[in-house]
Amino acid sequence: QSELLESGGGSVPAGGSLKLSCVVSGAAFSRCPKFWYRQVLGSGREFISTISSAGTPSYAAGYEDRVTISQDNAKNTLYLQIDNLETSDTAVYYCVICNKWGQGTQVTVSS
Repeated sequence: QSELLESGGGSVPAGGSLKLSCVVSGAAFSRCPKFWYRQVLGSGREFISTISSAGTPSYAAGYEDRVTISQDNAKNTLYLQIDNLETSDTAVYYCVICNKWGQGTQVTVSS
């Protein structure tokens, strides 16, 4: 059974950056579908990005300029770099690998 562990969230001022990580064990990481979502308090979960097994990224509209998804197959780790953070980015961020959701990591952006 696969396990996901997310990290990298925290409190940052607007304009700052964060790099979220999601380590998976017990799954064929390189072959798994991989996604990042977020959930703003009081709203539903929102798709941010996905990356193919070959490393081709895809982003939801509005994220292309500030977000970078990447993966390290040797470390079974999925990443999400978020730059120029805005207060509206305050949310819980989730990785999804092989259809399993991580526990989420809180990102709080202050003005």
